Formats: sequence, structure tokens, C-alpha cells
Amino acid sequence: MTTLTAQIPDSLARQVEELATREHVQIDHLVAIALASQVAGWETRNSIEQRAKRGNIDALRQALDRVPARPPLEGDDL
Repeated sequence: MTTLTAQIPDSLARQVEELATREHVQIDHLVAIALASQVAGWETRNSIEQRAKRGNIDALRQALDRVPARPPLEGDDL
């Protein structure tokens, strides 16, 4: 395991301490979960941005033009 030292606002530190107490977990565990969640979100955003750059709007339009125009099936309009 790696130990990180970070400076955070006092108000955030209090919130983390209170939440850890309410959830009956150690602060280290709570911070690790929160950090992992945030990193995963950034990685997902970066992945989507990269995939979007490879996309081709004209190819998408051509594919959508091949879809027959008809009313939605029962239950699809919800």
C-alpha cells in the first residue's frame, strides 16, 4: 500500500470524518473508495472522448437512414 499526504479544506475533512463515523468505516477506506470512484469517472470520460473522436457523423446518418420509419412497438413509447 502507498501512503499519500494531501491538504484538503478543514470543512471537507470534517465531512469525511463524520461520514466515516456514520458508515462505520475507517477514513482511509472511505477516501480510497471516493478516489477510486472519481478516477473511474475520469477514465470513463476520457475513453468516451477518444471513441467520439474516432466517430463519423456521416456514417451514423447513413446507418440511421437505413432504419425503416415506423411507429414504435407497444410499450416502447413509455
